[in-house]
Amino acid sequence: MTLPAGWSARRPTLDDVPAILAVVHAADTFAVGHPDFDDEDVRSALTAPFVDPARDSWLVTDPDGTAVAWSILANPSGVGREWVDVLVDPDRGADLRAPLLARLLERVAERAAERGLPALTARAGVYAPETRWAGELTEAGFTRIKRYIRMSRSLADLPAEPAPPPGVTVRPLRADDESDLRLFHRIYDTAFRDTPDHDPLDFERWRDLLPSYGKVWDEWFLAEVDGEPAGALQSSDQALDQDRGWVRTLSVLPAYRRRGVGAALLRRAFAVYAAKGRAGAGLGVDLANPTAPVTLYRSVGLVEEHWADMYERSVPASRV
Repeated sequence: MTLPAGWSARRPTLDDVPAILAVVHAADTFAVGHPDFDDEDVRSALTAPFVDPARDSWLVTDPDGTAVAWSILANPSGVGREWVDVLVDPDRGADLRAPLLARLLERVAERAAERGLPALTARAGVYAPETRWAGELTEAGFTRIKRYIRMSRSLADLPAEPAPPPGVTVRPLRADDESDLRLFHRIYDTAFRDTPDHDPLDFERWRDLLPSYGKVWDEWFLAEVDGEPAGALQSSDQALDQDRGWVRTLSVLPAYRRRGVGAALLRRAFAVYAAKGRAGAGLGVDLANPTAPVTLYRSVGLVEEHWADMYERSVPASRV
């Protein structure tokens, strides 16, 4: 990787979290109009399972020692696709994105070899203003495969929570009850099996991999229909810096879809967020999801905020 005179690239450590966060905030503001990460998010990325910052991340600084670019790989489950993230200060680091991408792809090839696989799939996200990044990904062999949208609603005008449809009940998850956690996992795993990107995990691994920001237990809910398990909702606190509650996953078993279960879970979550004084609620939507959830989300007052495209390519394993 060729850098301008006086610039340097090195492996980051946890001491670099504030510097990395400054880069991320600049990148986020360009891409979505506001910072979308906090220092705990950076720390979590550097300490995530299946990430070795000494091999899977780079930090680039200018001659004054100011961070201008950060790249990192992620693989939350350790069994699925590799997420390639290259974040730059748009005013000073835009020229670094393509060479950092090339370095990360070399590392993906190594990781494939280390896992004894012939190849690994790499993915990267692109927001609407990032036209140059989209072009650089295409030049590197990536193809656009689908779009995500972020949806949100204000909670200032939230109406009183209506009664759920007949036979539908919603209750909080009992996080100290393993049978409840197992039930939640079963609903989640079953409901997402018909989505193209689902990586099945057994209960023990799923529980171990739950991120710290995902364990807002009083904002997790289970739904039943006529006493039978039907749906589940997982919240996280990842949007607290925007004063929002956040729906991380919404799962409804196939037999109970189109019966008001998802709407009842969402309305209960919104009511809890509002009771805590949150200003809004939000979630992300994979438009490739065959259950077409956008219609459901609009029915409970969520509106589209912005979109991101996902790009993908296969990376052959490096020769050992």
